[in-house]
Amino acid sequence: MATEAKTHWIEEELAALREQGLYTNIRVIESPMDGWVTIDGRRVLNFCANNYLGLANHPRLREAAKRAIDEYGVGPAAVRTIAGTTDLHTKLEQRLAEFKHVEAAITFQSGFNANLATIPALVGRGDVIFSDRLNHASIIDGCRLSRAQIVAYEHNDPDDLRRKIAETEITGRALIVTDGVFSMDGDIAPLPELYEIASEHGFLLMVDDAHGEGVLGEGGRGIVDHFDLHGKVDIEVGTMSKAFGVVGGVVAGNKTIIEWLRQRGRPFLFSSAMTLPDVGACLAAIDLLEESTELVDRLWSNAAYFKEHMNGLGFDTGATETPIIPVMLGEATLAQQFSKRLFEEGVFAMAIGYPTVPQGKARIRVMNTAAHTQDDLDRGLEAFEKVGRELGVIG
Repeated sequence: MATEAKTHWIEEELAALREQGLYTNIRVIESPMDGWVTIDGRRVLNFCANNYLGLANHPRLREAAKRAIDEYGVGPAAVRTIAGTTDLHTKLEQRLAEFKHVEAAITFQSGFNANLATIPALVGRGDVIFSDRLNHASIIDGCRLSRAQIVAYEHNDPDDLRRKIAETEITGRALIVTDGVFSMDGDIAPLPELYEIASEHGFLLMVDDAHGEGVLGEGGRGIVDHFDLHGKVDIEVGTMSKAFGVVGGVVAGNKTIIEWLRQRGRPFLFSSAMTLPDVGACLAAIDLLEESTELVDRLWSNAAYFKEHMNGLGFDTGATETPIIPVMLGEATLAQQFSKRLFEEGVFAMAIGYPTVPQGKARIRVMNTAAHTQDDLDRGLEAFEKVGRELGVIG
């Protein structure tokens, strides 16, 4: 049978995505990641990237990556347990543990891999995972891989979590897992309440702080620092691909758990280590964060300015508490049209629709960064106002 006949159903599904406004058109960037980028030969204001602190194109990170190449080459060419661990990898893990004020840390190739490694290593058949209903896809996939029973509790609702625990028969281990900052809505998990519940029942508590690293807490140390819960959260997952501006994942916390992940974390065991220029750049990012809070402070100042003015224009920015600002539009077709018109006005801000967010909750997600000036933000506000009035989103 010809391949075309075997894949006819895929063509039909792709056509349906286009008709429903759910087909993802991927923009190709032709310049370094920064507050402004070049796409299709045009310089446009970048409101899409998770480059919170503007470090993706920072000269100190670029130089650190070059030095790492000169000293170590490009890639380790092995998994960590065979020949892929260099002293640069161990230095990054030591520095991350110190930065996060935890006993130990272990790095992975991505934040996604960190979740896939951690959850199945801690729970399995006969165990239970209590997971926030809006948790990131990497948490969901890690839960599924574990084969533990998955019980979803209502988003950021400790009372519902208590109800779900009371209704669930637990004969093995139990894990409560949540995002720290929810990437589509910008709200923050009620971590103190979740800690109380986990402590009462003797459950493990895990938080994925991908969008809190470099954003929340003193100098960007994350949600655990933000709530002063050091030593109380068992597992803290993070990424170096967002505020750090590089790539890679990290799990930080209890030293016994970290040691177990070195023995049973499958992405650690079966996928090559982080490349050396990435490790070098991550170390430089930690240096910058430890030296000053200037970039974190600027990020929050920019976010407050943009949100205040968007709300003043009449846009619905949801329940955000962070520099993630969702512009709620509802229908996916409207969100895609809005994004297209913004791009024509020189603003790169992608539409987010199902399955990333629920049906009827499509939006434009604005990612504020420290790389933006106030003039940049004003330019973005002008474009949003123009397109919003044109499409009838605001009066």
